[in-house]
Amino acid sequence: MSRVVVTGRVPDAAVEKLRAAHEVDAWQGPESIGREELLRRVAGADAVVSLLTERIDAELLDAAGPQLKVVANVAVGYDNIDVPACTERGIVATNTPGVLTDATADIAFGLILMATRRLGEGERLIRSGQAWKWGMFFLLGSSLQGKTLGVVGMGGIGQATARRAKAFGMEIVYQSRSEIDPGIATELGARRVELDELLTVSDVVSLHCPYGPATHHLIGAEQLTAMKSSAYLVNTARGPIVDEAALASALREGRIAGAGLDVFEHEPQVHPELLELDNVVLVPHLGSATVETRTAMAMLAADNVLAVLSGERPPAPIGGEAVPTGRGQR
Repeated sequence: MSRVVVTGRVPDAAVEKLRAAHEVDAWQGPESIGREELLRRVAGADAVVSLLTERIDAELLDAAGPQLKVVANVAVGYDNIDVPACTERGIVATNTPGVLTDATADIAFGLILMATRRLGEGERLIRSGQAWKWGMFFLLGSSLQGKTLGVVGMGGIGQATARRAKAFGMEIVYQSRSEIDPGIATELGARRVELDELLTVSDVVSLHCPYGPATHHLIGAEQLTAMKSSAYLVNTARGPIVDEAALASALREGRIAGAGLDVFEHEPQVHPELLELDNVVLVPHLGSATVETRTAMAMLAADNVLAVLSGERPPAPIGGEAVPTGRGQR
């Protein structure tokens, strides 16, 4: 029986699935686990089930010890994991792609609607108790029909967001490292362009690319200036893809019309200038926040762990690598 450490609260079904085969040490505190406590708990672990709030780096891997075989991230993004450090030590790193596609696309399109139709402003107005009266020019927003959605990162979530936009009568352009399946491109009427062109032609820019050195501040002052003054920016990927200070400046000066953010550059902190602006919708990383999706994520992470500990290929290895044997068995 192997020892599995779960670094944060996950749905009980996943913990029980792991516990049926292995010893499980699951953090149950109301707050995220502290770094020192995390390093102490992982010592001697054969598997670590991590949340995106935990940094899985060389220090932690070495604190766990040479028997560690797998790190299973309960997220599709894995910028919190030092994957090369895992590979160097023969540790399998996994994530949870696919199961959160629709939930995140729903949030992305929800933010598009909230920003373009000024729903956040309207809700705040009602709650404030201020007097208001219907009028022809009261809280006018922007329609989506006939407008262009620019998708940056046309993976599963980007494609799902594009399908929702297509249903609203939007045209689709996208920027991605490679062409998408021709059948999907035809279905969506999607055209691949370079980022510079996407920014200039899009009425809404939605970010779905992975975060890494190449995409840090991918959207900064220069890119925001290239966008239409009537355009909107939506980010449900990772916060540091956007330079928040530059975004706040662009929104304040009217260089773009609005934005919707589910993720933040220094999460959970939000740039203070953004908090003062009415033309940005701010929600606290809710992309995968449905009961069904979070349960599916945790169960997939459990399946990844169980597969590796049984000497099998996990369902979702990061990068699709073959399963190493682990440092203790090399």
